[in-house]
Amino acid sequence: MPNPMELLIYLFPLFLLFCSTHSRTTPHTPKTTLLDVVSSLQNAHNVVAFPHRHPLQRQQEPSLLSSFAIHLHSRASIQKPSHSDYKSLTLARLARDSARVRALQTRLDLALNRVSNSDLHPAESNAEFESNALQGPIVSGTSQGSGEYFLRVGIGKPPSQAYVVLDTGSDVSWVQCAPCSACYSQSDPIFDPVLSSSYAPIHCAAPQCKSLDLSECRNGTCLYEVSYGDGSYTVGEFATETVTLGAASVAGVAIGCGHNNEGLFVGAAGLLGLGGGKLSFRAQVNATSFSYCLVDRDSDAVSTLEFDSPFPRNAVTAPLMRNPELDTFYYLGLKGISVGGEALPIPETSFEVDAGGGGGIIVDSGTAVTRLRSEVYDALRDAFVRGTKGLPKANGVSLFDTCYDLSSRNSVEVPTVSFRFPGGRELPLPAKNYLIPVDSVGTFCFGFAPTTSSLSIIGNVQQQGTRVGFDIANSLVGFSASSC
Repeated sequence: MPNPMELLIYLFPLFLLFCSTHSRTTPHTPKTTLLDVVSSLQNAHNVVAFPHRHPLQRQQEPSLLSSFAIHLHSRASIQKPSHSDYKSLTLARLARDSARVRALQTRLDLALNRVSNSDLHPAESNAEFESNALQGPIVSGTSQGSGEYFLRVGIGKPPSQAYVVLDTGSDVSWVQCAPCSACYSQSDPIFDPVLSSSYAPIHCAAPQCKSLDLSECRNGTCLYEVSYGDGSYTVGEFATETVTLGAASVAGVAIGCGHNNEGLFVGAAGLLGLGGGKLSFRAQVNATSFSYCLVDRDSDAVSTLEFDSPFPRNAVTAPLMRNPELDTFYYLGLKGISVGGEALPIPETSFEVDAGGGGGIIVDSGTAVTRLRSEVYDALRDAFVRGTKGLPKANGVSLFDTCYDLSSRNSVEVPTVSFRFPGGRELPLPAKNYLIPVDSVGTFCFGFAPTTSSLSIIGNVQQQGTRVGFDIANSLVGFSASSC
Protein backbone atom coordinates (compact mmCIF):
# COMPACT_ATOMS: atom_id res chain seq x y z
CA MET A 1 0.00 0.00 0.00
CA PRO A 2 1.53 3.38 -0.99
CA ASN A 3 2.36 5.82 1.76
CA PRO A 4 0.45 9.16 1.92
CA MET A 5 3.27 11.12 0.24
CA GLU A 6 3.41 8.75 -2.74
CA LEU A 7 -0.37 8.91 -3.05
CA LEU A 8 -0.27 12.73 -3.02
CA ILE A 9 2.41 12.79 -5.72
CA TYR A 10 0.26 10.47 -7.84
CA LEU A 11 -3.01 12.37 -7.38
CA PHE A 12 -1.71 15.94 -7.65
CA PRO A 13 -1.36 15.95 -11.48
CA LEU A 14 -4.87 14.53 -11.79
CA PHE A 15 -6.14 17.27 -9.52
CA LEU A 16 -4.51 19.94 -11.69
CA LEU A 17 -6.02 18.38 -14.82
CA PHE A 18 -9.47 18.34 -13.23
CA CYS A 19 -9.15 22.00 -12.23
CA SER A 20 -7.98 23.10 -15.68
CA THR A 21 -10.87 21.25 -17.33
CA HIS A 22 -13.59 22.54 -15.04
CA SER A 23 -12.42 26.07 -14.25
CA ARG A 24 -14.30 29.01 -15.71
CA THR A 25 -11.08 30.32 -17.25
CA THR A 26 -9.72 28.12 -20.05
CA PRO A 27 -5.92 28.30 -20.01
CA HIS A 28 -5.45 26.73 -23.45
CA THR A 29 -7.36 29.47 -25.29
CA PRO A 30 -5.77 32.94 -25.67
CA LYS A 31 -7.81 35.63 -23.95
CA THR A 32 -7.45 37.97 -26.92
CA THR A 33 -7.32 37.50 -30.67
CA LEU A 34 -5.84 39.76 -33.34
CA LEU A 35 -8.06 41.11 -36.11
CA ASP A 36 -6.30 42.10 -39.33
CA VAL A 37 -8.35 45.17 -40.24
CA VAL A 38 -6.45 45.91 -43.46
CA SER A 39 -6.94 42.40 -44.84
CA SER A 40 -10.66 42.36 -44.05
CA LEU A 41 -11.20 45.74 -45.72
CA GLN A 42 -9.18 44.67 -48.77
CA ASN A 43 -11.42 41.63 -49.22
CA ALA A 44 -14.50 43.83 -48.85
CA HIS A 45 -13.15 46.20 -51.48
CA ASN A 46 -12.19 43.43 -53.91
CA VAL A 47 -15.58 41.68 -53.86
CA VAL A 48 -17.33 44.71 -55.40
CA ALA A 49 -14.42 46.20 -57.35
CA PHE A 50 -13.16 43.35 -59.50
CA PRO A 51 -15.03 41.09 -61.92
CA HIS A 52 -15.28 37.39 -61.21
CA ARG A 53 -15.27 34.56 -63.67
CA HIS A 54 -18.67 33.67 -64.99
CA PRO A 55 -19.97 30.34 -63.68
CA LEU A 56 -20.17 28.89 -67.16
CA GLN A 57 -16.41 29.28 -67.47
CA ARG A 58 -16.02 26.65 -64.74
CA GLN A 59 -17.54 23.74 -66.55
CA GLN A 60 -14.68 21.37 -65.69
CA GLU A 61 -14.23 20.79 -61.98
CA PRO A 62 -10.66 19.68 -61.15
CA SER A 63 -10.31 16.05 -60.13
CA LEU A 64 -10.36 15.52 -56.36
CA LEU A 65 -8.54 12.97 -54.25
CA SER A 66 -11.79 11.32 -53.21
CA SER A 67 -14.38 10.05 -55.67
CA PHE A 68 -17.05 11.31 -53.30
CA ALA A 69 -15.97 14.89 -52.86
CA ILE A 70 -16.84 18.04 -54.73
CA HIS A 71 -15.69 21.63 -54.77
CA LEU A 72 -17.56 24.38 -52.94
CA HIS A 73 -17.67 27.97 -54.16
CA SER A 74 -18.77 31.13 -52.40
CA ARG A 75 -21.53 33.14 -54.07
CA ALA A 76 -19.08 36.01 -54.66
CA SER A 77 -16.64 33.74 -56.51
CA ILE A 78 -19.12 32.69 -59.18
CA GLN A 79 -21.50 35.63 -59.40
CA LYS A 80 -20.24 39.20 -59.19
CA PRO A 81 -22.50 41.23 -56.89
CA SER A 82 -24.58 43.86 -58.63
CA HIS A 83 -23.97 46.27 -55.76
CA SER A 84 -21.64 49.22 -56.30
CA ASP A 85 -20.46 49.37 -52.70
CA TYR A 86 -19.86 46.89 -49.90
CA LYS A 87 -22.40 48.38 -47.49
CA SER A 88 -25.31 47.88 -49.89
CA LEU A 89 -24.06 44.32 -50.48
CA THR A 90 -23.98 43.75 -46.71
CA LEU A 91 -27.53 45.07 -46.28
CA ALA A 92 -28.75 42.78 -49.08
CA ARG A 93 -27.03 39.81 -47.48
CA LEU A 94 -28.57 40.58 -44.10
CA ALA A 95 -32.02 40.91 -45.66
CA ARG A 96 -31.62 37.50 -47.30
CA ASP A 97 -30.37 36.12 -44.02
CA SER A 98 -33.39 37.37 -42.09
CA ALA A 99 -35.64 35.63 -44.62
CA ARG A 100 -33.65 32.44 -44.20
CA VAL A 101 -33.97 32.52 -40.41
CA ARG A 102 -37.71 33.08 -40.64
CA ALA A 103 -37.95 30.08 -42.95
CA LEU A 104 -36.13 27.80 -40.49
CA GLN A 105 -38.27 29.01 -37.61
CA THR A 106 -41.41 28.41 -39.66
CA ARG A 107 -40.23 24.89 -40.47
CA LEU A 108 -39.81 24.14 -36.76
CA ASP A 109 -43.16 25.73 -35.92
CA LEU A 110 -44.78 23.54 -38.56
CA ALA A 111 -43.23 20.44 -37.04
CA LEU A 112 -44.46 21.49 -33.60
CA ASN A 113 -47.97 22.08 -35.01
CA ARG A 114 -47.81 25.81 -34.45
CA VAL A 115 -48.74 26.43 -38.08
CA SER A 116 -50.65 24.22 -40.49
CA ASN A 117 -49.60 22.92 -43.90
CA SER A 118 -52.12 25.21 -45.58
CA ASP A 119 -50.24 28.24 -44.26
CA LEU A 120 -47.27 27.25 -46.45
CA HIS A 121 -49.10 26.72 -49.75
CA PRO A 122 -48.05 29.22 -52.44
CA ALA A 123 -50.85 30.99 -54.25
CA GLU A 124 -50.35 29.03 -57.48
CA SER A 125 -49.81 25.59 -55.95
CA ASN A 126 -53.09 24.26 -57.35
CA ALA A 127 -52.18 25.02 -60.95
CA GLU A 128 -52.57 22.10 -63.35
CA PHE A 129 -49.24 20.60 -64.40
CA GLU A 130 -50.28 20.00 -68.01
CA SER A 131 -47.71 20.59 -70.73
CA ASN A 132 -49.77 23.32 -72.36
CA ALA A 133 -49.93 25.18 -69.05
CA LEU A 134 -46.15 25.16 -68.64
CA GLN A 135 -45.12 27.27 -71.59
CA GLY A 136 -44.77 30.57 -69.72
CA PRO A 137 -41.65 32.72 -69.91
CA ILE A 138 -38.70 32.41 -67.53
CA VAL A 139 -39.00 35.16 -64.96
CA SER A 140 -36.77 36.42 -62.17
CA GLY A 141 -37.60 35.68 -58.57
CA THR A 142 -38.54 38.52 -56.27
CA SER A 143 -35.68 37.92 -53.84
CA GLN A 144 -32.04 36.96 -54.21
CA GLY A 145 -32.08 34.12 -51.74
CA SER A 146 -29.99 33.13 -48.77
CA GLY A 147 -27.70 30.62 -50.44
CA GLU A 148 -24.09 31.74 -50.08
CA TYR A 149 -22.23 28.53 -50.97
CA PHE A 150 -22.63 26.59 -54.19
CA LEU A 151 -21.43 23.33 -55.68
CA ARG A 152 -21.42 22.18 -59.25
CA VAL A 153 -23.23 18.93 -59.95
CA GLY A 154 -24.32 16.94 -62.95
CA ILE A 155 -28.03 16.15 -63.32
CA GLY A 156 -29.23 13.36 -65.60
CA LYS A 157 -27.62 11.07 -68.13
CA PRO A 158 -25.71 12.48 -69.90
CA PRO A 159 -25.09 14.97 -67.03
CA SER A 160 -26.30 18.54 -67.38
CA GLN A 161 -24.00 20.75 -65.31
CA ALA A 162 -25.52 23.16 -62.81
CA TYR A 163 -24.71 25.12 -59.67
CA VAL A 164 -26.85 24.23 -56.66
CA VAL A 165 -26.95 25.66 -53.16
CA LEU A 166 -25.50 23.66 -50.28
CA ASP A 167 -28.17 23.45 -47.58
CA THR A 168 -28.01 21.51 -44.31
CA GLY A 169 -31.38 22.96 -43.29
CA SER A 170 -33.37 21.16 -46.01
CA ASP A 171 -33.88 17.55 -47.06
CA VAL A 172 -35.38 17.70 -50.55
CA SER A 173 -32.94 18.31 -53.41
CA TRP A 174 -34.35 19.95 -56.51
CA VAL A 175 -33.51 21.77 -59.73
CA GLN A 176 -35.51 23.99 -62.03
CA CYS A 177 -36.93 22.05 -64.97
CA ALA A 178 -38.22 22.78 -68.43
CA PRO A 179 -40.88 23.47 -69.39
CA CYS A 180 -41.27 26.32 -66.91
CA SER A 181 -44.53 27.69 -65.60
CA ALA A 182 -42.49 30.19 -63.59
CA CYS A 183 -38.72 29.99 -63.14
CA TYR A 184 -36.29 32.55 -61.80
CA SER A 185 -33.10 33.51 -63.64
CA GLN A 186 -30.20 31.05 -63.30
CA SER A 187 -26.67 30.98 -64.70
CA ASP A 188 -26.90 27.63 -66.50
CA PRO A 189 -29.49 26.39 -69.00
CA ILE A 190 -32.66 25.05 -67.40
CA PHE A 191 -32.53 21.26 -67.00
CA ASP A 192 -34.74 19.44 -69.51
CA PRO A 193 -35.71 15.96 -68.28
CA VAL A 194 -36.63 14.92 -71.84
CA LEU A 195 -32.91 14.96 -72.68
CA SER A 196 -31.99 12.57 -69.85
CA SER A 197 -32.22 8.80 -70.31
CA SER A 198 -32.22 8.17 -66.53
CA TYR A 199 -35.12 10.46 -65.56
CA ALA A 200 -38.06 8.51 -64.06
CA PRO A 201 -41.15 10.05 -62.41
CA ILE A 202 -41.97 8.66 -58.96
CA HIS A 203 -45.36 7.00 -58.48
CA CYS A 204 -47.68 8.25 -55.76
CA ALA A 205 -47.49 5.00 -53.80
CA ALA A 206 -43.67 5.02 -53.66
CA PRO A 207 -42.06 5.50 -50.22
CA GLN A 208 -40.19 8.59 -51.44
CA CYS A 209 -43.49 10.30 -52.24
CA LYS A 210 -44.98 9.34 -48.89
CA SER A 211 -41.94 10.82 -47.13
CA LEU A 212 -42.61 14.31 -48.49
CA ASP A 213 -44.08 16.91 -46.14
CA LEU A 214 -46.31 18.25 -48.92
CA SER A 215 -47.30 16.24 -51.98
CA GLU A 216 -50.11 15.67 -54.44
CA CYS A 217 -50.95 12.88 -56.85
CA ARG A 218 -51.62 13.75 -60.50
CA ASN A 219 -52.26 10.98 -63.04
CA GLY A 220 -50.38 8.54 -60.86
CA THR A 221 -47.29 10.76 -60.62
CA CYS A 222 -46.03 12.29 -57.36
CA LEU A 223 -45.96 16.07 -57.27
CA TYR A 224 -43.86 17.74 -54.58
CA GLU A 225 -43.95 21.15 -52.97
CA VAL A 226 -41.35 22.74 -50.74
CA SER A 227 -42.21 26.09 -49.18
CA TYR A 228 -39.57 28.02 -47.29
CA GLY A 229 -41.76 30.24 -45.13
CA ASP A 230 -40.60 33.54 -46.66
CA GLY A 231 -42.70 33.48 -49.85
CA SER A 232 -40.21 31.27 -51.67
CA TYR A 233 -41.16 27.84 -52.94
CA THR A 234 -40.60 25.16 -55.55
CA VAL A 235 -43.35 22.99 -57.01
CA GLY A 236 -43.09 20.25 -59.60
CA GLU A 237 -42.68 16.58 -60.34
CA PHE A 238 -40.86 14.24 -57.94
CA ALA A 239 -38.57 11.88 -59.84
CA THR A 240 -35.49 9.71 -59.58
CA GLU A 241 -32.45 10.84 -61.50
CA THR A 242 -28.71 10.31 -61.81
CA VAL A 243 -26.68 12.87 -59.83
CA THR A 244 -22.96 13.31 -60.49
CA LEU A 245 -20.62 14.82 -57.90
CA GLY A 246 -16.99 15.06 -58.86
CA ALA A 247 -16.02 11.66 -60.29
CA ALA A 248 -18.93 9.77 -58.72
CA SER A 249 -22.36 9.22 -60.27
CA VAL A 250 -25.28 8.03 -58.18
CA ALA A 251 -28.37 6.62 -59.92
CA GLY A 252 -31.92 6.67 -58.59
CA VAL A 253 -31.69 9.76 -56.40
CA ALA A 254 -35.11 11.25 -55.59
CA ILE A 255 -35.12 14.93 -56.55
CA GLY A 256 -37.66 17.59 -57.32
CA CYS A 257 -38.05 18.71 -60.92
CA GLY A 258 -39.37 22.22 -60.30
CA HIS A 259 -41.61 23.76 -62.94
CA ASN A 260 -42.88 26.56 -60.69
CA ASN A 261 -40.21 28.20 -58.54
CA GLU A 262 -40.06 31.55 -56.80
CA GLY A 263 -37.31 33.47 -55.02
CA LEU A 264 -34.58 32.37 -52.63
CA PHE A 265 -31.94 30.95 -54.99
CA VAL A 266 -31.40 33.37 -57.88
CA GLY A 267 -28.29 32.36 -59.85
CA ALA A 268 -28.27 28.72 -58.76
CA ALA A 269 -30.25 26.02 -60.55
CA GLY A 270 -31.61 24.58 -57.32
CA LEU A 271 -30.57 23.05 -54.03
CA LEU A 272 -28.76 20.02 -52.64
CA GLY A 273 -30.53 19.04 -49.42
CA LEU A 274 -28.12 17.73 -46.79
CA GLY A 275 -30.45 17.74 -43.78
CA GLY A 276 -30.96 14.86 -41.39
CA GLY A 277 -34.17 13.50 -42.94
CA LYS A 278 -34.59 10.34 -45.01
CA LEU A 279 -34.98 12.26 -48.30
CA SER A 280 -31.71 14.18 -47.91
CA PHE A 281 -28.98 13.46 -50.43
CA ARG A 282 -26.73 12.21 -47.62
CA ALA A 283 -29.32 9.65 -46.54
CA GLN A 284 -30.10 8.51 -50.08
CA VAL A 285 -26.45 7.72 -50.84
CA ASN A 286 -26.12 5.97 -47.45
CA ALA A 287 -23.22 8.17 -46.32
CA THR A 288 -22.56 7.81 -42.59
CA SER A 289 -20.82 11.18 -42.43
CA PHE A 290 -20.12 14.30 -44.44
CA SER A 291 -18.17 17.50 -43.98
CA TYR A 292 -17.75 20.87 -45.62
CA CYS A 293 -15.40 23.80 -45.28
CA LEU A 294 -16.73 27.27 -45.98
CA VAL A 295 -14.13 29.72 -47.24
CA ASP A 296 -14.44 33.44 -46.61
CA ARG A 297 -17.62 34.57 -48.35
CA ASP A 298 -15.67 37.43 -49.99
CA SER A 299 -12.99 35.09 -51.32
CA ASP A 300 -12.42 33.41 -54.68
CA ALA A 301 -10.92 30.39 -52.90
CA VAL A 302 -12.44 26.94 -53.36
CA SER A 303 -13.06 24.31 -50.67
CA THR A 304 -14.78 20.92 -50.62
CA LEU A 305 -17.85 19.00 -49.59
CA GLU A 306 -16.84 15.43 -48.69
CA PHE A 307 -18.72 12.26 -47.84
CA ASP A 308 -17.55 9.43 -45.56
CA SER A 309 -14.23 11.08 -44.77
CA PRO A 310 -12.85 10.92 -41.19
CA PHE A 311 -12.54 13.95 -38.95
CA PRO A 312 -9.13 15.64 -39.10
CA ARG A 313 -6.93 14.87 -36.10
CA ASN A 314 -7.29 18.40 -34.74
CA ALA A 315 -11.10 18.27 -34.74
CA VAL A 316 -12.92 19.62 -31.70
CA THR A 317 -15.91 17.33 -31.28
CA ALA A 318 -19.30 17.87 -29.71
CA PRO A 319 -22.47 15.78 -29.40
CA LEU A 320 -24.79 15.72 -32.41
CA MET A 321 -28.28 15.94 -30.96
CA ARG A 322 -31.57 15.17 -32.69
CA ASN A 323 -35.02 16.64 -32.17
CA PRO A 324 -37.67 13.88 -32.20
CA GLU A 325 -40.14 16.40 -33.61
CA LEU A 326 -37.97 17.37 -36.61
CA ASP A 327 -35.23 15.18 -38.04
CA THR A 328 -33.98 17.71 -40.62
CA PHE A 329 -31.95 19.99 -38.35
CA TYR A 330 -28.55 19.16 -36.85
CA TYR A 331 -28.67 20.15 -33.18
CA LEU A 332 -25.42 20.80 -31.33
CA GLY A 333 -24.59 19.80 -27.76
CA LEU A 334 -23.34 23.23 -26.70
CA LYS A 335 -22.43 23.77 -23.04
CA GLY A 336 -21.76 27.51 -23.09
CA ILE A 337 -19.84 30.46 -24.54
CA SER A 338 -16.75 32.21 -23.22
CA VAL A 339 -15.41 35.70 -23.89
CA GLY A 340 -11.81 36.54 -23.11
CA GLY A 341 -11.35 33.16 -21.43
CA GLU A 342 -14.25 33.67 -19.03
CA ALA A 343 -17.35 31.50 -19.32
CA LEU A 344 -20.55 33.53 -19.54
CA PRO A 345 -23.10 33.01 -16.75
CA ILE A 346 -25.58 31.26 -19.05
CA PRO A 347 -27.53 28.15 -18.00
CA GLU A 348 -26.93 25.13 -20.23
CA THR A 349 -30.69 24.84 -20.68
CA SER A 350 -30.45 27.90 -22.96
CA PHE A 351 -29.02 25.57 -25.64
CA GLU A 352 -31.08 22.45 -25.00
CA VAL A 353 -34.16 21.13 -26.79
CA ASP A 354 -37.07 21.21 -24.37
CA ALA A 355 -39.66 18.50 -23.79
CA GLY A 356 -41.96 19.98 -26.44
CA GLY A 357 -39.28 20.05 -29.17
CA GLY A 358 -38.61 23.78 -28.91
CA GLY A 359 -35.31 25.48 -28.15
CA GLY A 360 -31.89 24.05 -28.87
CA ILE A 361 -29.16 25.31 -31.20
CA ILE A 362 -28.52 24.02 -34.72
CA VAL A 363 -25.56 24.22 -37.11
CA ASP A 364 -26.75 25.58 -40.45
CA SER A 365 -24.87 26.17 -43.70
CA GLY A 366 -27.47 28.55 -45.13
CA THR A 367 -27.83 31.02 -42.26
CA ALA A 368 -25.09 33.67 -42.27
CA VAL A 369 -25.16 35.34 -38.85
CA THR A 370 -25.38 33.27 -35.67
CA ARG A 371 -28.68 33.87 -33.85
CA LEU A 372 -28.86 33.47 -30.09
CA ARG A 373 -31.76 33.77 -27.69
CA SER A 374 -32.02 37.37 -26.53
CA GLU A 375 -30.79 36.77 -22.99
CA VAL A 376 -27.80 34.78 -24.28
CA TYR A 377 -26.96 37.40 -26.87
CA ASP A 378 -27.18 40.21 -24.31
CA ALA A 379 -24.71 38.44 -22.02
CA LEU A 380 -22.33 37.75 -24.94
CA ARG A 381 -22.49 41.28 -26.31
CA ASP A 382 -22.07 42.93 -22.92
CA ALA A 383 -18.99 40.84 -22.15
CA PHE A 384 -17.48 41.68 -25.55
CA VAL A 385 -18.19 45.41 -25.08
CA ARG A 386 -16.46 45.34 -21.70
CA GLY A 387 -13.39 43.93 -23.40
CA THR A 388 -13.35 46.52 -26.20
CA LYS A 389 -13.66 49.75 -24.22
CA GLY A 390 -10.66 51.23 -26.03
CA LEU A 391 -12.18 50.89 -29.50
CA PRO A 392 -14.10 53.84 -31.02
CA LYS A 393 -17.80 53.15 -31.34
CA ALA A 394 -19.93 53.49 -34.47
CA ASN A 395 -23.67 53.44 -35.12
CA GLY A 396 -25.43 50.10 -35.44
CA VAL A 397 -26.11 48.67 -38.89
CA SER A 398 -29.25 46.64 -39.68
CA LEU A 399 -29.49 43.76 -37.18
CA PHE A 400 -26.06 44.58 -35.68
CA ASP A 401 -26.29 46.80 -32.58
CA THR A 402 -22.57 46.82 -31.63
CA CYS A 403 -20.23 48.42 -34.16
CA TYR A 404 -16.83 50.10 -34.21
CA ASP A 405 -14.96 52.63 -36.34
CA LEU A 406 -11.65 50.95 -37.15
CA SER A 407 -10.79 53.17 -40.13
CA SER A 408 -7.62 54.42 -38.42
CA ARG A 409 -6.38 50.97 -37.34
CA ASN A 410 -4.29 48.36 -39.15
CA SER A 411 -5.13 45.68 -36.60
CA VAL A 412 -6.84 45.41 -33.22
CA GLU A 413 -6.83 42.95 -30.35
CA VAL A 414 -10.27 41.83 -29.23
CA PRO A 415 -11.52 39.33 -26.64
CA THR A 416 -11.55 35.75 -27.91
CA VAL A 417 -15.05 34.31 -28.34
CA SER A 418 -15.24 30.53 -27.89
CA PHE A 419 -17.93 27.86 -28.02
CA ARG A 420 -17.69 25.47 -25.06
CA PHE A 421 -18.64 21.81 -25.37
CA PRO A 422 -18.99 18.93 -22.91
CA GLY A 423 -15.78 17.34 -21.66
CA GLY A 424 -13.91 20.64 -21.43
CA ARG A 425 -13.61 20.98 -25.23
CA GLU A 426 -13.55 24.49 -26.63
CA LEU A 427 -13.61 26.05 -30.09
CA PRO A 428 -12.06 29.55 -30.21
CA LEU A 429 -13.24 31.58 -33.18
CA PRO A 430 -10.93 33.72 -35.33
CA ALA A 431 -11.60 37.41 -34.78
CA LYS A 432 -12.63 37.85 -38.43
CA ASN A 433 -15.50 35.41 -37.80
CA TYR A 434 -17.21 37.70 -35.30
CA LEU A 435 -15.93 41.23 -35.93
CA ILE A 436 -16.86 41.75 -39.54
CA PRO A 437 -16.77 44.70 -41.97
CA VAL A 438 -20.10 46.14 -43.04
CA ASP A 439 -18.61 48.70 -45.43
CA SER A 440 -15.26 49.26 -47.11
CA VAL A 441 -14.27 52.34 -45.09
CA GLY A 442 -13.68 50.78 -41.68
CA THR A 443 -16.99 50.09 -39.91
CA PHE A 444 -16.91 46.68 -38.22
CA CYS A 445 -19.77 45.09 -36.29
CA PHE A 446 -20.04 42.31 -33.74
CA GLY A 447 -21.31 39.47 -35.94
CA PHE A 448 -23.97 37.91 -33.73
CA ALA A 449 -27.67 38.78 -33.47
CA PRO A 450 -30.51 38.13 -31.01
CA THR A 451 -33.65 36.18 -31.81
CA THR A 452 -37.01 36.10 -30.09
CA SER A 453 -37.42 32.51 -31.25
CA SER A 454 -36.48 29.67 -28.92
CA LEU A 455 -34.34 28.21 -31.75
CA SER A 456 -30.69 29.34 -31.86
CA ILE A 457 -28.55 28.93 -34.99
CA ILE A 458 -24.79 28.82 -35.59
CA GLY A 459 -24.40 30.52 -38.96
CA ASN A 460 -21.81 30.30 -41.70
CA VAL A 461 -20.00 33.55 -40.80
CA GLN A 462 -18.87 31.87 -37.60
CA GLN A 463 -18.06 28.65 -39.52
CA GLN A 464 -15.79 30.29 -42.11
CA GLY A 465 -12.36 28.70 -42.43
CA THR A 466 -13.41 25.70 -40.34
CA ARG A 467 -14.14 22.19 -41.61
CA VAL A 468 -17.48 21.21 -40.09
CA GLY A 469 -18.21 17.50 -40.07
CA PHE A 470 -21.32 15.53 -39.18
CA ASP A 471 -20.67 11.95 -38.09
CA ILE A 472 -24.18 10.55 -38.19
CA ALA A 473 -23.15 7.04 -37.19
CA ASN A 474 -21.44 8.20 -33.98
CA SER A 475 -23.65 11.25 -33.25
CA LEU A 476 -20.78 13.74 -33.33
CA VAL A 477 -20.15 17.17 -34.85
CA GLY A 478 -16.49 18.01 -35.53
CA PHE A 479 -14.92 21.45 -35.98
CA SER A 480 -11.43 21.65 -37.49
CA ALA A 481 -9.93 25.13 -37.70
CA SER A 482 -7.91 26.07 -40.78
CA SER A 483 -8.77 22.82 -42.58
CA CYS A 484 -10.13 24.16 -45.85
